[in-house]
Amino acid sequence: MNNNKLFRVSTITEYHRAAGLPKPAHPLISVVHMNEITLPIAEIPFSLIFDFYSISLKKMQHAKFKYGQQASDFDEGVLFFMAPGQLFGIDSIDDMAEVKRPEGWMILIHPDFLWNTPLAKTIKQYEFFNYSVYEALYLSDKEENMLAAITQNIEQEYHANIDRFSQNVIIAQLELLLTYSERFYQRQFITRKIASHELLTRLEDYLSNYFNSGNLAKQGLPSVTHIAETLNISPGYLSGLLKSLTSQNTQQHLHNKLIELAKEKLSTTNLSVSEIAYELGFEHLQSFSKLFKTKTSLSPMEFRHSFN
Repeated sequence: MNNNKLFRVSTITEYHRAAGLPKPAHPLISVVHMNEITLPIAEIPFSLIFDFYSISLKKMQHAKFKYGQQASDFDEGVLFFMAPGQLFGIDSIDDMAEVKRPEGWMILIHPDFLWNTPLAKTIKQYEFFNYSVYEALYLSDKEENMLAAITQNIEQEYHANIDRFSQNVIIAQLELLLTYSERFYQRQFITRKIASHELLTRLEDYLSNYFNSGNLAKQGLPSVTHIAETLNISPGYLSGLLKSLTSQNTQQHLHNKLIELAKEKLSTTNLSVSEIAYELGFEHLQSFSKLFKTKTSLSPMEFRHSFN
């Protein structure tokens, strides 16, 4: 929207101040209870960019939350993750008369809190920090209670007397929460089979149309980012879904599709290996031959000869 105001929040203390919360007990990590927020950040609609990580379970009836370019209804309450620099905001309120205080919690983690810990590097490996809001994690009551208990442990630890063990204890709790979240995402890929397989069907239709259009020779393989944008999902979520359903990430899936097409051309046409490589978007024959042998343990000519 044209009237949508954008605010950047650099510190956790700054966020507390803007939300009408007391000064955080720890400047680098905070657990915020949504029903304690007393001030609106800005007039709706607005967008925020945090310079820190956030893990949020938010429930707010009749409100549309926005993450990146995607809006979602949060009546149910879902868990979602933001890395520093990502965009979040409230897009609209459907019925102001019906709006109640938001429920849920939010963990704010400044990158400096992770400094000199293993989590400083491994947190970047959790792909769900790059998911869009409609790809958020829908929790069962049992799962929600488990994560709420971990969140409570984190809050209790930094409110206690800080000592040399405090950071390690909190880091361990954060790692546990992220590990459970990764497990629950895998469960979600399985339990939401209909939506997952519909997405896989859309992917296969897109790849089939792309491969049959002659675009491979002109443009090469489509990038993972381009495919994800075409399917209206994030690259990380697409790869996570494919890993769950096919044990392959998106790039591996693309290469396997390419090799199947190469096999078809090698076994049913008289095109030379160089011509096939060109039609499949390879600038260099050596690159095609290397990929083909990696996937099949045969060179393209050895594969072709096996049919003679």
